[in-house]
This record gives sequence, structure tokens and C-alpha cells, in this order.
Amino acid sequence: MLNARMPTAASVLTAVAAVAAGALLLGCSAHVEVGTSAPKLSADKVAETVAQKLAATTGQPKPHVTCPGDLVGKVGTTMRCTLTGSDGRTLAVTVDVTSVSGNNVNFDIKADDKSSPAPN
Repeated sequence: MLNARMPTAASVLTAVAAVAAGALLLGCSAHVEVGTSAPKLSADKVAETVAQKLAATTGQPKPHVTCPGDLVGKVGTTMRCTLTGSDGRTLAVTVDVTSVSGNNVNFDIKADDKSSPAPN
């Protein structure tokens, strides 16, 4: 009988925190429709891209990530997203726009070194 333990969001948080201690910095890119103003990526698209990249880097399932708003496709724009573990602990993730090329907004993500405890 094979007994496999499925990783939880808490283990993803632990894995991300461990990798973050080694200066986790990932480059990401997302496609956006460009209008007359600076392109924007929806908060959901940024969160999904961040979750996919973190999962791929840690070898864990995609974590739950939320972002506070749309990401403006302008070099130097920074946003803080939040990864939440199943135990309620959170880990902040910084998203930094590094370049915009046509309809692609390229950004780096970096997870904080330490997580915050779950709210009481």
C-alpha cells in the first residue's frame, strides 16, 4: 500500500519561506491588452502568475495568492501581494515591473524572508 502525503498550503508557505531565505527572485511575464494609457494586468492575473511561478520553483501545489489591485505596466511599479497558508500564516511577495515589451509586462517577484502569524 502506497501512502503519499499531499503537500498543504502551509508546507508551500514553509517551502517558499525556505527558498526566500535564499533570495527567491523570479522573473515573470504576462500578456495584457494595451490601450491608450499604460497597460495594466488585473490583480487576479498577477496573483495567478505569481502562484504558478512559486509552485514551479518550490515543487509544491499552487499557493493561494492575492494582490491588492491591478499592476500598472510601467517600469519601476511595485506591488505587494500576499500568500496565505492553510494555517492562516501569510507571506508577503513583492512584484516589481522590470520591462514592458509590446503587450507583455515583465516583472520579478521576491518573497519576504519571514511569514506573519495567523490572525487570532
